[in-house]
Amino acid sequence: MRDIFDDEKESEQSDFAQMFEDSMTGVTRNLQVGDKIRGEILTIGKEELFVSTGSMDDGMVMKSDLFDANGEFLHKVGDFLDLFVVQLKNGQVVLSPKPTAKNMAEDLEDAHDMMLPVEGKVIEVCNGGFRVQLMGKMAFCPISQMDSRRIEDSASFIGKKFDFLITQFSEKGRNIVVSRRRLLDELKGQTTATFQEDHKAGDVLKGVITRVEKFGAFIEVGPGLEGLCHVSELAWSRVENPLDVVQVGQDVNVKILKIEEGAQRLQISLSMKQAESEPWSKFPAHLIEGEIVPGRVTRLMKFGAFVEVAPGIEGLVPLSEMSHTKRILRAEEVVKEGERIEVLIKEIQPTERRMTLSIKDADAASDFSSSNTAPHSGSRPEPRSKNAGPGLGDVKAMGTLAEQFAGLFTAPATKKK
Repeated sequence: MRDIFDDEKESEQSDFAQMFEDSMTGVTRNLQVGDKIRGEILTIGKEELFVSTGSMDDGMVMKSDLFDANGEFLHKVGDFLDLFVVQLKNGQVVLSPKPTAKNMAEDLEDAHDMMLPVEGKVIEVCNGGFRVQLMGKMAFCPISQMDSRRIEDSASFIGKKFDFLITQFSEKGRNIVVSRRRLLDELKGQTTATFQEDHKAGDVLKGVITRVEKFGAFIEVGPGLEGLCHVSELAWSRVENPLDVVQVGQDVNVKILKIEEGAQRLQISLSMKQAESEPWSKFPAHLIEGEIVPGRVTRLMKFGAFVEVAPGIEGLVPLSEMSHTKRILRAEEVVKEGERIEVLIKEIQPTERRMTLSIKDADAASDFSSSNTAPHSGSRPEPRSKNAGPGLGDVKAMGTLAEQFAGLFTAPATKKK
C-alpha cells in the first residue's frame, strides 16, 4: 500500500506542473489582436525593438513607428510604452502605438454609451447628409444634424473638423450615425444662460457673420448664439445690399442695442456702425465750402437728392441747385440713385450734421475751367455771374448774341437814283 504522503506529493507535483504550463502559455493564449498593453522596452535593435507583454512571448515594435514629429527616436531601454496588439503569428506578437480598427470601434462604442463628443472630419456630401470620418471609421451625419441653423452651402463643410455626438452605433461599428447639432444646442443653452449675466445693452464685443439676408446680417456673438444686425445698422453709409458690406465668415465688432427674451430664443439686436465712431465726429479735412468733390447719389426725395461725399457723410442737393437752364420739379429729371456725380459744397453745418450741395454750380465751374485759357492753370476760376447760362462765361464782357452779331444781317442801304 502506498503511503498517503506519497499520494499528496504526486498531487502537489501535478499541480505545480500545471501551474508552470499555465505560466508559460496562458497569458499568450489570451492575447488577441486589438488588445492594449503596457510594456517595458527590453532591447533596441537597428530597425526594431522588443517589449515585454506580460507573457512568455515578447512583443516586437518597429522603431519607425515610434519616431517623433522630427523623425527622431527618443526612447531607451527601460521605458514603458502603451501599445496595441496588431498581429499574432507563429507565436510572435507584433505591436504598434496606433490602435487597430477593433480598438477604435471599442472607443467609439464607449463614446456612444457615455455620450462623449468625438472629433470627426467631414469627408464628402452624400444623399441626405455628410460622410464623416471618426477615428478611422466612417459615419453618417444627416444634413439636419450638421448645424443648428439652415445650411445654404453643404460643400463649405467638406474638409473641416468638428466635434460630434454618436447617436447610433451598431453592427460593431459598421453603422454609425452622428450629430453635431445636439452639441451646438447644448452649448447654446449654456451660453444663453450666461450671456445675459455677462452682457448688457451698450456693450461692444466681437462676432462672426453667419448668415446674410436682404434685411440684415446674423452675427454669432457666442457659441451657437446669434444676434441680428439690421441693414440700417451695418454702416453709416446707406446700404442697399448687405452683401456689399459684409460676407459670411467675416469677423466684426458689434454694439449690443437690445437683449430680449423671445418665445423660443434670446433676441439680440446688434449694430456694426455704432461700434465705430460716428463719421461727422471725424470730419474729413478736404470737405470745405466752395470745393468740388465727387459723390454718390444715395436717395431721391421730393425736395432734392442726398449725395454721399465721404463714408457716412451725406449732403442735400435741393431741386433749386440742380440746373441753371430749367426749373427742376423732380430729382429724377437730373440724377438717379447710385449715380456718381460731382457737386460743389455750398454750406456745411457740422453741429446740425447738415451739408448743402449744388450740381449746377459744380457744372458751371467745370465748364468755366475747361474754357478758361489763362496761363495760371493752378488758380481757381472766379464764380460765374448768376445770369450766366452754363458754359457762356461772363455775359457783360461778351455782350448779348444780338450785340455780337449786329449788322451782319442788315440789308445794304438802297442807293438813290
